[in-house]
Amino acid sequence: MNEMREIYVGKLTLNVGSGRNQDKREKARKLIEELTGQEPITATANKRIAGWDIRPGLPVGALLTLRDDDAVDILERLLYAKDYEIERDSFDDHGNISFGIPEYVDIEDLDYDTDIGMMGLEAAVTLRRPGYRIKHRKVRSKQIPDSHRIHQDDAIEYFEDNFDVTVIDEAQT
Repeated sequence: MNEMREIYVGKLTLNVGSGRNQDKREKARKLIEELTGQEPITATANKRIAGWDIRPGLPVGALLTLRDDDAVDILERLLYAKDYEIERDSFDDHGNISFGIPEYVDIEDLDYDTDIGMMGLEAAVTLRRPGYRIKHRKVRSKQIPDSHRIHQDDAIEYFEDNFDVTVIDEAQT
């Protein structure tokens, strides 16, 4: 296979939303730090939602972005919590996968913490290929050609081959 066509995990973003509840935000920060060993940042609102009493700049959660081997290690633990099953709707047409973990106690090597309580989190994975740098470079940036983009079928095949994931067509309740 052409080495420029090989797919790899570009980044893994962990996100826990808390809304206006600042106590829940601190618990979310502690959860992400326990899971990864790194300190998350505070997510802030970008727009006003009057019904939820949210305004721009208000802290509404905690998030952390992992790259390289750290991302793959945590991703394997998160997939274990999902029983290596991901819905087809979790994959988009741009090489991104997003799924939720309803309760963090399902994650491998993570025990219940009474300070945190019961809480879930969202994981978003961005897949890349060599050569994607042309999209973000400062000089002569260009779009990724369609033939080089990662489509839904490519992402599904990557997860099935590298993580032994089973892709299910619809959510099982």
